[in-house]
Amino acid sequence: MNLEKVIFAFFIVLALTLNFGFFYGDIADPRVHHVYELYAAIVVSLIATVLKVGDRTHIGAVLLATSLVADLQLIVAAFIWGYVVYVSKTGLTPENMSSIISMSAGALVANITSVILLVAETLMIRR
Repeated sequence: MNLEKVIFAFFIVLALTLNFGFFYGDIADPRVHHVYELYAAIVVSLIATVLKVGDRTHIGAVLLATSLVADLQLIVAAFIWGYVVYVSKTGLTPENMSSIISMSAGALVANITSVILLVAETLMIRR
């Protein structure tokens, strides 16, 4: 068993599950979407991105692209959250929360794509 591959897969799957944990729930209810969960999803997604940088295969490039998309969308969600709470003073209205969750949903799709590619690559190596 290759420990590097285990750590690589661990962070890819953890990024997906943390993102799903933040995304899951009523889209307009800020009580079910915690800011620390978004923060954890961003940190783990960035770690997964760094781990994908060294791969020079075509699938590695696509994995890196999906990870960059997820990072971008999660960071934009955090900026929206920070803006509505600290700059605009409107707070987490249902409209603002739905924008944040929509960005998280885009990142979730990118993370799902990344996990599907990881499983496909693993199946191709075994055969």
